Amino acid sequence: MAAITAAMVKELRERTGLGMMECKKALVEADGSVDAAIEELRKSSGLKAAKKAGRTAAEGVSLIKVSDDNTVAYILEVNSETDFVARDDNFMNFANDVLNVAFENSRTDVAELMEGDLEAKREALVQKIGENITVRRIVRVEGPVVGAYVHSTNKIASVVALTAGSAEVARDVAMHVAAVNPRVGKPEDMPADELEKEKAVIKAQPDMEGKPAEIVEKMMGGRIKKFLAENSLVEQPFVKNPDQSVGQLIKDNGGELVSFVRLEVGEGIEKEEVDFAAEVAAAAGTGKS
Repeated sequence: MAAITAAMVKELRERTGLGMMECKKALVEADGSVDAAIEELRKSSGLKAAKKAGRTAAEGVSLIKVSDDNTVAYILEVNSETDFVARDDNFMNFANDVLNVAFENSRTDVAELMEGDLEAKREALVQKIGENITVRRIVRVEGPVVGAYVHSTNKIASVVALTAGSAEVARDVAMHVAAVNPRVGKPEDMPADELEKEKAVIKAQPDMEGKPAEIVEKMMGGRIKKFLAENSLVEQPFVKNPDQSVGQLIKDNGGELVSFVRLEVGEGIEKEEVDFAAEVAAAAGTGKS
C-alpha cells in the first residue's frame, strides 16, 4: 500500500474542496492515486446527491444574462437549502456556469440543460457543500429592447421587454417590477378567474350589504378599476417618480410594453419547518419520547 503523504492530501483537498479526513480516506482506498481518488469521489457524489435530493431547497439566487444588443435575456433561479450556501462563491460560480450554458445554447428546459457536465458539477457541489442544490427554472425574454434588474441580494430578478426606447428605461421598469411585483402587464391581461375572485371579495364587503343592484354594480365597477390599476404594471405609479405611471414613462420614450418576468427565490416552494433543538437532541441520542 502506498504511503499517503500530506502533500497528496493537500492536492486532493485543493482539487475537490473536501475535508482532510475524507480526502485521506479516499487516497487510502485509491492506493495513493489522486486521480483515482477523484474518480471514486465523483461516483460517490452521485449517491450523496441522491440522499439529499428530498430535502427542501428554498433559498438560493436569481441571476440574469442579457445579450450585448439588449434584445434577449435569460433569467435563472438556482436553489440551496440555506442562505449561507447561497452566498458561497462555489455556489455562485455554479449558478453562473448554468446561466452561461443556457444563454450560449438557447436552452430553457432544465432537464435537457442539466444533462452531462452541469449535472456532474451539481453533484460534486452537493458533495462538497453538504446541501441539496437544484436548478429550478430558466426563462427567456426577448424583444426589440430588453432591460434587466437584479436586487443586491440576488433574491429578486426581473426582465422587461419594450417595443422601443432605451435599455436604461427598460432597466428602470424592471427595477419597478422587482420592487412592486405587479400581477399583469396591462389591465386586459388580468385572468378572468382572478377578476371573479376579486368581485366575490368586493361583494362580501359590509358596505355592499342591502344596497340596490344598480348601486352595487356601480361600486363594483369603480373598485375593479382600482384593483386593475393597482395590479397592472403600466397603470402603477412609477417608483422613481410616483407622479408618472409606468405606462406613461414607456410611452414618453417612444415604446410600449411587450412583456415582463419577475423571479423571486423560493416563491411557491413550501418550506419545511425544522425543529433544530429536536434534531440536536436526536443526534445526541437524548430525544424525548
